[in-house]
Amino acid sequence: MFKFIYVIIMNLFRAPYIIPKMRREADHPEKYSVEERYSLAKHVIRLMKVSGAIHTKAYGEEHLPQEGGYMMYPNHQGKYDALGIIYTHPTPCSLVMDRAKSNTLLVKEFVDLLEGKRLDKKDVRQALTIINEVAEEVKKGRRYILFPEGGYDFNNRNNVCDFKAGSFKIALKSKAPIVPVALVDSYKVFNSLFCLGPVKTQVHYLAPIYYEEYGSLKTQEIAALVRDRIKEKIDSLHLS
Repeated sequence: MFKFIYVIIMNLFRAPYIIPKMRREADHPEKYSVEERYSLAKHVIRLMKVSGAIHTKAYGEEHLPQEGGYMMYPNHQGKYDALGIIYTHPTPCSLVMDRAKSNTLLVKEFVDLLEGKRLDKKDVRQALTIINEVAEEVKKGRRYILFPEGGYDFNNRNNVCDFKAGSFKIALKSKAPIVPVALVDSYKVFNSLFCLGPVKTQVHYLAPIYYEEYGSLKTQEIAALVRDRIKEKIDSLHLS
């Protein structure tokens, strides 16, 4: 929490320039390519990482499908999770986010810059519309991040909670590969009281699960399958 405040304060002098730039590119996708907007998002994350002494190492990039769209389903630890994935993911990707949390300063700019989707958990009809929209975009080649835990505990300590089955309707509708993503120590960045110095986090892209493997399963079974693979990876690291 203190590191989050510290990073914000350390970058306040950049706000009058960087936020309008993000807003301008987000509002005019006809002028700025997906690659240009993604590059700007990564640049902003890099500024936050440098000022906060945040070091993120990615593993398993070779597992990411080279062509076509896919869904990334990570465990959820805190505010830095999506930033760590976006920064390490080699090609443009977007995210599905809870509408209630998506309209604060800077978060709004990130979501709009990446043409992310805002899902209203309290509105079943709106949520179904978003699910269908994302599924169609994934079919056309887009890559999305969706956190199936739906939330996170403060000072998570690398625990993996149950995954919500409904999160996997997009994968079933799009028939696209599922890429489990194991996040390690991500909670230490902005969701721990005690990590005020340099922080190291890990992003592990696991082997994709293709439709041929999960297509006959129920969403509850897919949720358990993805969660188990992420937990198995985290457990294998023997974290202290």
